[in-house]
Amino acid sequence: MTRLLFLLSFLFCCSVSKAQDSVVVPVDPPKISTVKYTEKDIQVDSGPVTAKHFDKNFKKKYTDPEFTYEVKAPEKSWWDHFMHWLARLFANLFNFKSVKTSLNFVVILFRIIMVLIVVLLIYFIARALTKQEGSWIFGKNAKKAIFYSDAEKNIHLLDFEKLIKESIEAGEKRIAVRYYYLWLLKVMAQRNYIEWDIEKTNSDYLYELQQPAHKEEFMYLSYLYNYIWYGEFEIDETIFRKTENRFKNALKMFGNG
Repeated sequence: MTRLLFLLSFLFCCSVSKAQDSVVVPVDPPKISTVKYTEKDIQVDSGPVTAKHFDKNFKKKYTDPEFTYEVKAPEKSWWDHFMHWLARLFANLFNFKSVKTSLNFVVILFRIIMVLIVVLLIYFIARALTKQEGSWIFGKNAKKAIFYSDAEKNIHLLDFEKLIKESIEAGEKRIAVRYYYLWLLKVMAQRNYIEWDIEKTNSDYLYELQQPAHKEEFMYLSYLYNYIWYGEFEIDETIFRKTENRFKNALKMFGNG
């Protein structure tokens, strides 16, 4: 019994000594001596200071695509919407593989149509310029305009009977009526009913006439002339003969006066 107690006492003492060895004793950190600075120890930068400024157009340097961080899709115009609508329509009608394929087809088709329109426009313009009567652009052919202007300047030197005969044979009844009118002005000037001047109008000549019968006849013939020549109406044989007879009678009236 005594031995058992001794053994237990020995084991207890050993366990207490080990427990004391495992206890960690805290160690205080080393003390650091404080360093004090005075105003003399501060170094002052006495070098020159240069102010920096941005360039006025410095923002333009950053407009390149490299500085674009957010790429926005361009807004579609009404033409883009129309082309896409047409592409979808063609895709449904002709069974294209995709809308993109149909869109390429529509773009090519429009280019062909535009080329055809330009070609047709050039053709009609060239045809009008080379045509004998290019009236839809100039009203009268350029050569004829110059010719008639010369005729008006030289009515006293022209053989109107010959010119009228040639015009009738060529089927140019409107031109023949114009020659009749210029011939009438020539006769009226020769008989001193009017004073010829290329700058005068029909109203000026009408004002110069004194006799009522002459005024009435000249007014009617001026109406026929304006209607046929400036109106550019095609006249048949019946109307031309009536007009021609009226001018012949007027030439006799003013010529015999």
